Amino acid sequence: MRILLVDSQPRVRFALRVLLERRPGLEVAGEAGDADGLLTEASKIQPDLVLLGWELPGLAASTTLSSLRQICPHAFVIALSGRPEARGVALSAGADSFVSKADPPDLLLAAIESYRCG
Repeated sequence: MRILLVDSQPRVRFALRVLLERRPGLEVAGEAGDADGLLTEASKIQPDLVLLGWELPGLAASTTLSSLRQICPHAFVIALSGRPEARGVALSAGADSFVSKADPPDLLLAAIESYRCG
């Protein structure tokens, strides 16, 4: 599974990369730190899964998600936010799943596994 990591915080992207690259069958194929980078990388690598930091510089997240869907209509999108209250907005905007950055890593891995097995 090809994964695109998108978050404005390099430390968050690094931590996600370390977590994911330990799992068989998961490949971090690209990273981006803003909306423009997201759309450029998504177009280039056509990921199966996008981990999308919800507070992303460059565009409103809902607009960014709409643009992403045009580029990669079949990509599974997990929205990530340090604000758990963003869940409803992210899911309403079209994210397939939501994980709080405050949640244990096992919850993110479970969301990814539910996609892989579904």
